[in-house]
Amino acid sequence: MTDTDTAGTTDTEPSEDELRRRRRAAWRASERTLWRQSTDRPMAELLAGLTADAAGAYDLADSPDWYGDGVVGELERRVAALLGFPAAVFFPTGTMAQQVALRCWAGRTGNGTVALHPLAHPELHERGAFGAVSGLRTVHPTRENRLPTAAEVSGFEEPFGALMLELPLRDAGFVLPDWDELVAVVAAARERDAVVHFDGARIWECVTHFDRPLAEIAGLADSVYVSFYKSLGGLAGAALVGPEEVMAEARAWRHRYGGTLFHQFPTALSALVGLERELPRLPSYVARAKEVAGALADGFRKSGVPWFRLTPETPHTHQFLVWLPYPAEALMAAALSQAEETGTTLFRYWSEETLVPGVSSTEVTVSSQALEWTTEEMEEAVVEFVRRVAAETAGKNG
Repeated sequence: MTDTDTAGTTDTEPSEDELRRRRRAAWRASERTLWRQSTDRPMAELLAGLTADAAGAYDLADSPDWYGDGVVGELERRVAALLGFPAAVFFPTGTMAQQVALRCWAGRTGNGTVALHPLAHPELHERGAFGAVSGLRTVHPTRENRLPTAAEVSGFEEPFGALMLELPLRDAGFVLPDWDELVAVVAAARERDAVVHFDGARIWECVTHFDRPLAEIAGLADSVYVSFYKSLGGLAGAALVGPEEVMAEARAWRHRYGGTLFHQFPTALSALVGLERELPRLPSYVARAKEVAGALADGFRKSGVPWFRLTPETPHTHQFLVWLPYPAEALMAAALSQAEETGTTLFRYWSEETLVPGVSSTEVTVSSQALEWTTEEMEEAVVEFVRRVAAETAGKNG
């Protein structure tokens, strides 16, 4: 609706596209932020940075890949070795990689039922692809905001061919079990003659929590999917690791699903850069995330906000959730004004897709940019953010 004042000017609410452009411009221009994502940078800068960084990760005099050879094959070899598996297959997306993995295992077990958490990525973010595309059926050993326990897996009332565990479980707050719990859950699945597949999109940052090498964590499973743009900062792409014969079949299915692309060298190069540059830094981000969570909690207490929650209170990885009792629209507006007017981006997207009416949540990621803040500066930014939220809600109610 349009309102026209006495001077004849027209005041309209900005469209979602206009708000999106403003947010990206504000995030890009922010001097202080807890993390940056690829969309914070123009394409020319991304391409120039990739060319400069990739020279140390791979011989750029080599020819571009051709349907998965060259640099793509080298990435597969490095990932397989890093995770301690005989073979790896590069995929353009994690959705495709996991479709293929569970389809291959269903053919071997003779059971197309996959046990997984109802908050797992395939259930929430892939439009029912397991059933619609691959003919798989899903069941849920638990609905608690955590991964299933060994007892829940052992006592589940119907058979399943594969147990899929998302490490960490993103939509529950990037949560992880402890090491002994994870070992027991895997053993319980094996006792039921089920294979175990890890959705390891973010397995890279689990090393600190489990206090185990990456290969030991991955080695609990029969197959593992990893992402190259989550945590590692790649342009896109994923890999599936597992036994040689399963990966050979995965290559055939990748072709059938349309995932064997002519050239993928920019994505593969960015993944190699991420493995060399970001992977060694992740433990420092996880450690910093615990300090950031404490600073945000102290800031909320000082701000006088009526209620807040961090999930988990002490982050298991370098990501966690923040919950506040305000509409997402007001929180987004406050975050945008703070970024535009102060050059500080504390939070980004907020969502009201929660079980509690009137409560919104946001994901917080901690990376190298968070190392530049003091905890006092973070507390001050939280207080300022809440002040802006209060102004937004007062204006809406007024």
